[in-house]
Amino acid sequence: MDNSSGVGVLDKAALVLSALESGPATLAGLVAATGLARPTAHRLAVALEHHRMVARDMQGRFILGPRLAELAAAAGEDRLLATAGPVLTHLRDVTGESAQLYRRQGDMRICVAAAERLSGLRDTVPVGSTLTMKAGSSAQILMAWEEPERLHRGLQGARFTATALSGVRRRGWAQSIGEREPGVASVSAPVRGPSNRVVAAVSVSGPIERLTRHPGRMHAQAVIDAAGRLSDALRRSG
Repeated sequence: MDNSSGVGVLDKAALVLSALESGPATLAGLVAATGLARPTAHRLAVALEHHRMVARDMQGRFILGPRLAELAAAAGEDRLLATAGPVLTHLRDVTGESAQLYRRQGDMRICVAAAERLSGLRDTVPVGSTLTMKAGSSAQILMAWEEPERLHRGLQGARFTATALSGVRRRGWAQSIGEREPGVASVSAPVRGPSNRVVAAVSVSGPIERLTRHPGRMHAQAVIDAAGRLSDALRRSG
């Protein structure tokens, strides 16, 4: 089968990446696997390294680079958003409260999808809103399973404690009562990608008058179920 796209340099770069799919390779190994001339293989591997699509291991061998994982994660985000609409709508209908999906971006979290309550008092978080990682049940979820160093850093100035996050990990859900905004309560659960890493948080939120001071008792199971449906969708497509 002819794998030529008609763009020679791209075809050769694809050969290099395909060769590294089976594991680390020396320059000689790349030459053998691709059939490229040694100077060409070296030039392409170094250029791909510049773009972080190729990296080096401790022995100096070429390996697939971190940019590929970032692109794969972005593709996963698209799948997440494609699935999120109906899941959040169902969660809103089951709970009667606004439902949101948050992803972490640096030291903030972003609302990437939402289903608003149709009438009455709402806790409106428009899609695209950037919120703090220091308060709120979805911030707790996005923080709870972080590696220790990032977790320790993230707790500085936070409205929740390490002990609280330990409870979140044990229960599998988080709640907040007036933590991010006075009078607002919320319940959140983790969405996990194919590697079981927490990639997003599903939430319902509304006034404390409706959700009470124990919102988890009312809505934790519905939120966990919604997060599970999104996690399953990511695993099927991963």
